[in-house]
Amino acid sequence: MKKSLLSRFIFCYLALILAIFILMNTLGMRILENRLKDDAFDQLYKEADLIRSEYITNFYDNRLTLEDFTKQLRSIDTYLDIRVWIVNSYGTIISDSAYISNAISLNLNELNPAFLEKQYSEYTVFTGILNGPVLSVIQPISYDYQIRGYIVLHRSLETIKNDAIYYMDIINICLLIFSPLLLVIFLYIFFITSRPMKQLMKAAIEYSLGNYKYNLSIKGPREYQDLGAALSYMASEINKLDDYQKRFIANISHDFRSPLTSIKGYAEAILDGTIPYEMQDKYLNIIRFETERLNKLTSSLLELNSFENSGAFLDIVTFDINYIIKKTAESFDGICMDKKITLNLLFSEKETLVDADMGKIQQVLYNLIDNAIKFSQANSEIKVTSEEKGDKVFISVKDNGIGIPREAIKKIWDRFYKTDSSRGKDKIGTGLGLSIAKEIIQAHNENINVISTEGVGTEFTFTLTKSS
Repeated sequence: MKKSLLSRFIFCYLALILAIFILMNTLGMRILENRLKDDAFDQLYKEADLIRSEYITNFYDNRLTLEDFTKQLRSIDTYLDIRVWIVNSYGTIISDSAYISNAISLNLNELNPAFLEKQYSEYTVFTGILNGPVLSVIQPISYDYQIRGYIVLHRSLETIKNDAIYYMDIINICLLIFSPLLLVIFLYIFFITSRPMKQLMKAAIEYSLGNYKYNLSIKGPREYQDLGAALSYMASEINKLDDYQKRFIANISHDFRSPLTSIKGYAEAILDGTIPYEMQDKYLNIIRFETERLNKLTSSLLELNSFENSGAFLDIVTFDINYIIKKTAESFDGICMDKKITLNLLFSEKETLVDADMGKIQQVLYNLIDNAIKFSQANSEIKVTSEEKGDKVFISVKDNGIGIPREAIKKIWDRFYKTDSSRGKDKIGTGLGLSIAKEIIQAHNENINVISTEGVGTEFTFTLTKSS
């Protein structure tokens, strides 16, 4: 992985340098030449204006001889590398600033009749007279309101090209100097990205092997730190899930083993005659009781699984919660009479309409009341109330039972959790009732809470949306 990433960085670096070099020496060279041509034309125009203003009037007023005029033009040629012709109205060159290949007495109209009619020429060729192609500027000489001749200035295209090459060589040298710096930048980017990636890969391997406590510490760009933190958080959550699965298997194994052991033991005892015929009904009832317990546990597990996999499908209807509380409480009349427990139903209104899934809310009430009865002492009272507050209805189930230890309150919503660590007080419970109740209430986007004091009692309260 590291080698592959490094090779890509090097490839990108070389490709970038090559692209910059090619772009500068093609398109950049063309742009530079055009800019130098524009500058050359500007200079030629300025020199033509200067010659016309400084020398032409004196020359035609006979205050400046042709020889002196030519000397001045040769100074311009020497210092500025601009060749100057003075041409009379007939097209004949009367003064030339060049020492070599001097063009005096040549008639430009005979060489190129259209040349003097132009203002400028980007590519002028006079073979044998000019040393290669040139840029030319043609300015007419006006004296006493008459065209007396022309000022013609030339700048060699070869000189412009050489200047462009010179400047481009300087740029290429700068690129050559800049390349190592760019390489350092690329390597820096590589190291600050590859090192965190290597740490992330190592952490991923450790987590995949089950080492969820592996400490991942990344130093580098903030994005990699955030990714590392997310990966560590994911590992901790998986670790919690792994612990939960182990506890889940241990709990479900215990809850299945006990009734299965009873069923198997009593069934074998009946078959081999250990239990006399006249006592078989008693133990068959025990087998049926344990079978129902297994069936209840299986149904609860399937219901919780449906919440996890596809969420709760709610059939929202409007109904009277007070009526449902009454009907649910009636199903506990028998057990309440046996334990001498009083169910006291208190409603703030005679009728309280809510919008919810009636069947699932009845299941919540059943689980909470069943739980309250299970942990209440004989000759005690359980209060079930409903109260309207704004757009919510608060339903509570309060007992005066043994209460929940403070350290256990947060765990009561966990599956299979029972406050009695020996699991002896609650022989028939599955430890899933409160988990199911919480899943149902949360599926309604409502809340369920508990307040409990050990030795005093427990109150469960949940909310529902009041029907408008």
